[in-house]
Amino acid sequence: MAKLTFYGATEGVTGSLYLLETGSETVLLDCGLYQGSREQEKANAASFPFDVKKLHAVILSHAHLDHSGRLPRLVAEGYNGPLYMTAPTCELLEILLKDAASLGLRDVEWENKHRRRAGKKEIEPLFTIKDVERTLSLCEGLQYACRQKISETLSVCFRDAGHILGASIVELFITEEGVEKKLVFSGDLGNSYAALLRDPEQVTKADILLLESTYGDRNHRPMDETLQEFEDIIVEASENGGNILIPSFAVGRTQEIIFRLGQIYQKGKLKHQAVYLDSPMAIAVTEVYHRYQNIFNNEDSRLIQRGVMGSLHTFLPVLRYTPTTEQSIALNKLEAGAIIIAGSGMCNGGRIRHHLKHNLWRRNAHVIFVGYQAIGTPGRALVDGAKTFRHGTEEIAINAAIHTLGGFSAHASQSQLIDWLKHFNKPLPEVYLIHGEAEAKKTLCKCLSEKRLTATIPGTGDSVSF
Repeated sequence: MAKLTFYGATEGVTGSLYLLETGSETVLLDCGLYQGSREQEKANAASFPFDVKKLHAVILSHAHLDHSGRLPRLVAEGYNGPLYMTAPTCELLEILLKDAASLGLRDVEWENKHRRRAGKKEIEPLFTIKDVERTLSLCEGLQYACRQKISETLSVCFRDAGHILGASIVELFITEEGVEKKLVFSGDLGNSYAALLRDPEQVTKADILLLESTYGDRNHRPMDETLQEFEDIIVEASENGGNILIPSFAVGRTQEIIFRLGQIYQKGKLKHQAVYLDSPMAIAVTEVYHRYQNIFNNEDSRLIQRGVMGSLHTFLPVLRYTPTTEQSIALNKLEAGAIIIAGSGMCNGGRIRHHLKHNLWRRNAHVIFVGYQAIGTPGRALVDGAKTFRHGTEEIAINAAIHTLGGFSAHASQSQLIDWLKHFNKPLPEVYLIHGEAEAKKTLCKCLSEKRLTATIPGTGDSVSF
C-alpha cells in the first residue's frame, strides 16, 4: 500500500512538497520555496521532515520557485538521485535557480554586513551557485504524454498543464503485487483564456488526485474585457505622448504581454516607437519560449508564424531587448514614445523601480499593472492610490495614470477547475485540495459538494494511504 504525506502548500499557496512512499521506494513531488512574509520564508531554512538520502527520485511539476526553489537545498543535504521534469522546465529551472542563488547571496551579504557591526553571528545563504549547478546536473527532461518507467514499481507521465511553458500535470503509476494505482497531481492548472499555451489536458482516471485551489473561490474577469481595456489604455497613452511602464513577472506574464502588444501592433493601433524588454531574466525566458513554439496552442502559433521565421519578435517588430545595465540606464532619458516592460512584478526590486523614479512624476506617463500586487509591496501602494513613491531617500510625486488589469492570470479559475474535474470517470478519485488560501479551499470544497464531488483539505504532515 502506498502512503502520501502532505508537507507543503497546505496552509497557503507556496512551498509545494509531497512525499510518496511505496513498499520499496520513496519519491518526492515538488520541492518549492515558501514565499510571502519573512515569518513564512523562515520555513525554507528548516531541515526537511524526512530522510533526504532515502529518496529514490524527485518529480517536478514546473519551474516556478514555489514548486522548485528548495531543490538546491535538497541536493546540499545529500540528495543525488534523478530529477524528472519536462524539457522546457529544465531550461527555465536553470534561469530561475541561478537568479535565486544570486539574489540570495546578495541579501545574505547585506544582512551579514549589519550583523558584523552588531557583533551578531553571521548567516549562510539558503543555497549556493554550486548547489544549483549540482542540482541542474541531475535534471532529466521528458516529453509530454510519454509514460516513463523510473523504477521497478513506478512510472511517470507528464500532461500539459497550460500554466507556464513546460508546466505539467503529473500522472504517477504505482504497481505493487500486480495491482496498479494512479496518483494525479494537478500542479498549477492554466487559465484556458491565456495566450500562447494550450489548455490544460484532460485526465480521465485516478485513484487519488491532488488539486490546486489558488482561485478556488472566484472566477476571472472575462478576457475579452481585459484585452479591450488594455488596448484602450495603450491607444490613450499613445495620444498623450508619454511612456508606458509595465511591471511584469519574468516567466509567463511577460511573454503573454509581448504577445498581446503584438496583437495591438498587428491591428495598426500601437503607435509607440519601441517596446523595451528591460529584464535579463525575462529576456532569457522569452528566448526559451521562442525555442519551444511547437507546444504553443494552434491559434496563437498560426498568428505568430505568419511572418518569415515567425517569432514573438516578428509578431511585434518594435520589440527591443536591453540586457545590459548601460542600456537600461539609457532608457531613463526617454521622455515619450516607449513601452518599458521590467521586473519586479510588484515593484519591490529590479529595474522597474528606476523607471518609476524617472516617469511617475510625469503627467503623461502611464503604469499598467498586469499581475497581483501583494499587501505591503510598492506595487500595491501604487494600486491603492499612494501619492508618493519612495526610491532610496527620494520621494517621487505620483502624477502618472495608474491602471490595474485583473483579467491576466496563469491559473485556472473556480469554474475552470470544476470543468476540468468533470472529465474524470467513475469511480471518481479521492480529491485533496492544496495550493490555496483557507477561504479559497473552503469555497471550492463547498462548490464541489454541491455537485456531489467530495474533497478533503489536508493539513501539514497529514498522510493518506491508498
